[in-house]
Formats: sequence, structure tokens, C-alpha cells
Amino acid sequence: MGLTTREHAESRHPMTLRSLQPEDAAREGAIADDRAGPTEAAPVETAPVETAPVETAETGCHGGAERLKAAAQAAGNADLLDRLATDYPTGPHDQPQSMCPAFGSLRVGLRMRRTATVLSGSACCVYGLTFTSHFYGARRSVGYVPFSSETLVTGKLFEDIRDAVHALADPNDYDAIVVTNLCVPTASGVPLRLLPKTINGVRIIGIDVPGFGVPTHAEAKDVLAGAMLAYARAEAERGPVAAPRGGVAERPTVTLLGEMFPADPVTVAALLDPLGLDPGPVVPTREWRELYAALDGTVVAAVHPFYTASVREFAAAGRPIVGSAPVGVDGTADWLDAVGRAAGIAEDRIDAAKAAALPAIRAALAATPIRGRITVSGYEGSELLVARMLIESGAEVPYVGTACPRTEWSAADREWLAARGVAVQFRASLEQDIAAVIDLKPDLAIGTTPVVQKAKERSIPALYFTNLISARPLMGAAGAGSLAQVINAAIANKARFDEMSAFFDGVGQGHAAGVWEEVPKDRPEVRAKNAKRRAAAEKQRLREQVEGP
Repeated sequence: MGLTTREHAESRHPMTLRSLQPEDAAREGAIADDRAGPTEAAPVETAPVETAPVETAETGCHGGAERLKAAAQAAGNADLLDRLATDYPTGPHDQPQSMCPAFGSLRVGLRMRRTATVLSGSACCVYGLTFTSHFYGARRSVGYVPFSSETLVTGKLFEDIRDAVHALADPNDYDAIVVTNLCVPTASGVPLRLLPKTINGVRIIGIDVPGFGVPTHAEAKDVLAGAMLAYARAEAERGPVAAPRGGVAERPTVTLLGEMFPADPVTVAALLDPLGLDPGPVVPTREWRELYAALDGTVVAAVHPFYTASVREFAAAGRPIVGSAPVGVDGTADWLDAVGRAAGIAEDRIDAAKAAALPAIRAALAATPIRGRITVSGYEGSELLVARMLIESGAEVPYVGTACPRTEWSAADREWLAARGVAVQFRASLEQDIAAVIDLKPDLAIGTTPVVQKAKERSIPALYFTNLISARPLMGAAGAGSLAQVINAAIANKARFDEMSAFFDGVGQGHAAGVWEEVPKDRPEVRAKNAKRRAAAEKQRLREQVEGP
């Protein structure tokens, strides 16, 4: 990677970060490309790309995960599926119930400056993803390359994608273009790896995010972040790269891996200051040039422990990785120890940093106690950290369920919780989360929308994890008091839930819901008969697709 400009970055892969010239900096998002050779990849005449006819057989968009996997393997994507299975294992059961995983990578791309996003997939999937992304505040368009059975089977879809990328690649507008294969193109073997790496100086990133290979939207964020880090690392190894928008940090930095509340990096900065360290970029980043600074960090803090592909790139760049986060008194002390030692900081400075930070955290926890039994579940990846904070605030937390996998970077949090009698369920299913609420009868259930719904049906106060819990500061003294107000207010609403349950008592449930002069009779035998008929009709339909009428 060339010679480093910073003494602290002397490692297996030192990196050169060059400062932008004034005329470059004046243009927002300027591209600084010092690589040798041409930056434009001209269209190349190639033989037609053949893909599998997924849409025309029983392995269509709704054909089921196993059929789509088989089709993808037959189409030459076996290595891709093996890599996804290694990075994002699904055990002990199948894929947990969550939103389309591609929403995660789509959201990462839409949040980045000067980055275009293009989707390749079934129209219904693209519609749902774009609707959801704009619901969550996206302010830019999502590109879409439509296909038909003919273009999919003949390989014309790949050519259409390539043409669309060439038409879009304007360096005045973009640093990078992200092209994402959804389920059907991945199962058909549409080879995004054959796209040019650069066009007119614009980087082209092709990723596959099939629902049958990437379990959750949280892990899909890592698919794109890892692909971008790999590309940026290769650029840095070839020569000088663009400096961050705010310039090169004067002190060693700690890269923060995983999305977090905007106030948390500020808190981290205060915690790291006595160590002589600064927080580096948060990955996924908001701009391409931040990737270089992230790779140049002295230490990588895997706040979200499931970013397997990203960790692999940081490890290849020679950066040490530490798990957990500065949450609560114990978590902050352990995290400062781990980061300080990984950065080669003297023990007396680490002790001084802890002495400066821990009293304020301890005081904040004491000032805002939480009393009550709480179950925690979600699919964001920070569920274990939230549970730690609740326990240090005084709450009883008997169960934590996360849709994300168990990794070595979650070991410290898992062991801390287990030592306090908490049952931690990785790859938790909706049924497991609901069963915990029913069996444990908590004073408050924190979880996904269906978990919250089930809890409220039983007059148990409940909060949606994503919007009401993860959207709050969690680290340091600021995090110590941030959850208490919303948690205590929710627990205090128990009487209102009881009042509502009493008011609606007797209106019935399920088939008998409503007010009736004569309550309808449940007929499970009729439902079973109709289910058999539907299954037989579906089997016949699939047989006719393969063999003909």
C-alpha cells in the first residue's frame, strides 16, 4: 500500500492518505484517483451470457428457498452460496422471520453521498424495497433494470444491466454505483462479477443479496460494506487515495463497525480522548472516501458483531478487532481495556481513562433506575447491548432474542449476560420470542412488531425495538440515562392496558371476534379440508409447468 503518512499506522498494511488540492476540495465529493492506467472501462464485445430459466419453472420468485438455492447452484453460483452460508450461518433453525434482507444493503447505499443504487429483481420485490426505503426517509431514486422470462433466459438481462450502468456512470454525479441482484437474478446466475470495475472513473460494485442466502437485513448491510471495503482496500494498495472530507486525523483512530445513534460517536470520542485516540469513521460509511480512513484505523471496534465480511477486510488490512461496546459500567471498563491494549496504550493511561469515565456512568445509572422484568428481542444486532444496559439500570432481563448469529465478537456480551442468568437466543425465531413473552410474563416486552402486538393482546406493555429503543444513545453516561424514561413510562402504562382489556372483554377472539347475536362456530375440519385442496392444486400447477398440461 505505499508509505504511511502517520507513525501510528505502521502495520502489515500501512496506507497513504493524500490531502486533496483546494480545487478538488471545493467540489463536493471530488474523486481523487491516483491509480496508474486508464480509469474508463469501455464496453467490450462479449459472448451472450447464459442464465438459468428460473422464472419459467417451479423455481420462480415464490418457488421456495430450497428450489432457488438449487437453481443458483446449477447456474454457477455455488461458491457465492457457500460464502454466504459461511459468513451468515442460519442455525440452529432456518432463516428467522424478518423483512427482505436486501433492504439493509439498499439503505446503506441510499445513505451514501454520490452513490447510485440499481436493483435487479422481480418487479414486486423492487416495488416493496423502494416503498420501504422511502418510508424510512430515502431522498433519492432507486434504479431498476426490469426483465422478462426471455431476457432472463437468454442472458439479455446482464447486457441490459451493463448498458444501464454505462449510461449512469457520470463522474460529475457519482463516486460509485451499487448494483444488487435480488433472488431471481441470483438464482439465474446473472453474473454481476463480469461488470466493469470502473467506468469513467466511477466504481462499479456488484453484489448478490438473495433472501435464500442472506438471513437478515442487518447482515445485508455487511454484504455491501464488505464489498466496498474490499474495493477500497485494493485501491489503497495500488497507491495514494483521497483524504477524508475533514482531513487526515492527527491521532490514532478507532473505526466503529456497525450503525449507531448519531450521538454515540461523540460519546466515544470523550471516552477515547484520555487514551490519545479519536473515533474514526462509522462503517457503513456515508461517503466513499471514508472507507480509506476506516481501513487506516489503529483498532476496529465491532460494535455490531455480525459484520463478518467487513471484519475479514479489516483483518486483511492488519487491523486488530475488538468486540462489544462502552455500554454501562462493566461494558465501558472492559471495552476501554480491550481498545487500549489493542492500540498499545500503557496500562496507567487505560486506568486513567476508566477513572475519568466510570463515575459519571455509575451516577447516571443510579439517578435513573429501571424496575421490572423485561424481555428483549429484535433484528438490529444491538439486542445484547441493550440488555446489558437494562440490567445495569436495575431491570430483570430473563430473555434476549436476536435474529443475528452468534460470532466471536459477541462472546463478551453473551458471557456477561449468561453469568447473570439471561437466556440468550441467537437466530431467534418469532415463535421463540413470543413464547418468551407468554411464559415469562414480563412487565415490558421489547421486540419486533408482531412480538409487540402479541404482548399488547395480553395487556403487557410493549415497545418496538427499532424505532423506540435502537433510535436512542446507548454508550457512556449519555446512554446510561437514555432508556430509563421511555422504559419506565411504558411499564407505568400497565393499568391502562388492563383497563382496555376489561373494556373489550367478551367481544371474542379469532373466529369469534366481534359482537354477535349468535357466536360463530369454529370448524377446524373445514379449514383442514380446504388446506389439502389448495396444496393439491398447487402441486398440480407445478407439475403442469414442468411437464405441460
